Amino acid sequence: MDNKKERLLHNYHHPRNKGLVDSPDFSSGQFNPSCGDMVHINGTLANSDKVSTIGFTAEGCVLTQASASLLTELVKEKSIADVLALTKDDILVLLGIEIGPNRMRCALLPLHALQNALIKRDDK
Repeated sequence: MDNKKERLLHNYHHPRNKGLVDSPDFSSGQFNPSCGDMVHINGTLANSDKVSTIGFTAEGCVLTQASASLLTELVKEKSIADVLALTKDDILVLLGIEIGPNRMRCALLPLHALQNALIKRDDK
């Protein structure tokens, strides 16, 4: 097995930031009806602008859960603007493997949950 797949499996079996944060400043869940995957991401902000703590819960495939683990590590200490600027291409680079169109929703579910949480927070 190559290094990239090993890294995904490691993040699936030993996820970073698994579990939700107490007293979050932002929170959102996403559901993929095509496969049943679910992810919920929440966290706190420092100075109302930077991700301070972040956690997630997820049910579903390796891609959804590994993507959530890798994404939550990536965004720590990043500004809200930087997180909202993340794209599909950033997630594909983060995952490091080719993903077909049927699995793309799984890979992007955590990003959509996180960005939705930050947008909802800004709407308050």
